[in-house]
Amino acid sequence: MDSRPGLAARVADISPFHVMEVQTAARALEAAGRNVVHMEIGEPDFPTPQPVLDAARRALADGGIYYTSALGLPELREAIARHYAEHYGVQVDSGRVIVTAGSSAALLLVMALLVDRDRQILLADPGYPCNRHFVRVLEGEALALPVGPESRYQPTAALVERHWTAATCGVLIATPSNPTGTTVPADEMRRIAVAVDARGGHLIVDEIYLGLTYGERPRSVLAFADDAFVISSFSKYFNMTGWRLGWVVAPLRYVRDIEKLAQNLYISPPTLSQRAALACFEPATIDVVEQRRRAFQARRDFLVPALRQIGFGIPVLPNGGFFIYADCARFSDDSEAFCRDVLQGAGVAFTPGVDFGRHRARQHVRLAYTIDERKLEDGVARLARYLAR
Repeated sequence: MDSRPGLAARVADISPFHVMEVQTAARALEAAGRNVVHMEIGEPDFPTPQPVLDAARRALADGGIYYTSALGLPELREAIARHYAEHYGVQVDSGRVIVTAGSSAALLLVMALLVDRDRQILLADPGYPCNRHFVRVLEGEALALPVGPESRYQPTAALVERHWTAATCGVLIATPSNPTGTTVPADEMRRIAVAVDARGGHLIVDEIYLGLTYGERPRSVLAFADDAFVISSFSKYFNMTGWRLGWVVAPLRYVRDIEKLAQNLYISPPTLSQRAALACFEPATIDVVEQRRRAFQARRDFLVPALRQIGFGIPVLPNGGFFIYADCARFSDDSEAFCRDVLQGAGVAFTPGVDFGRHRARQHVRLAYTIDERKLEDGVARLARYLAR
């Protein structure tokens, strides 16, 4: 417990991002003259598409960068709804779309809506660390479900049923997942939706990486669970990380309550980002981001077999996002120390599994293929030389 006076107890339960500490150490090495291959940060190396930049410049030139509705620009909400129809074959009423200040704000709004003190949200371990921290900030309990390769590192309906308690109010699932890059099969997601509904709970699905799905058509949970809360983002598929823009698709009966929360927590999403994002759905932008999606798939197709060949365990092929969650037990049973050693010895930066939970976290690392293939090849070669010593 933090002994400093006046701090809320929750602060002591919020862990730092180990990935940021890895990045800080990597930057320090670079400042000292070392060359580092960066596979630690989950940020695409591709710049914001040119049509989006052009739209932002026009918006600046026109002026009018004032507050919008807390729900977002009506025309952007309508464009997002059309995107679900055109890209995912799902009809969504634009009145259910709430534009947010990044997907982090979207998650915070949904958690603030649903989580009371001591209520539980079930989620996967390993999983994105902010998810459990949002639950804790709202004085709820994030109940981690240990998952492994047998379920593609994803929760199942059987796990939900086994761990559901009287205190449980919902389930949060990320598909594709950070850190594992895996998806929940459609049939299993249907079973999860049925299990949650039968218990009077809420299903929250993080679809931030849904546009970056490989080898199959991306499927939104909204195709068969109309009452789900869906979280998404302009950051990953549309390469707009620093613009801080995301959205929620919520059941219509909850939109007014989410609007009230947004009004009070941050007033409205950033206006310039919203006007720029209107260009995301133009055919020229879709062509750009689809080319980039194929580039990500090619990077995955190089990196997975290359890592397997030098001894990392990757029992499940990731089919989305841009992460590989690799078993490093052959080399170390302390992923933090392993990451430090590899950074110092080989100049390759990646993230220890302890960032993402507790279940076999010290035997896993996460590698991001957010750099070009030439750099990935260099990183693998460095790893191979270092680990062979």
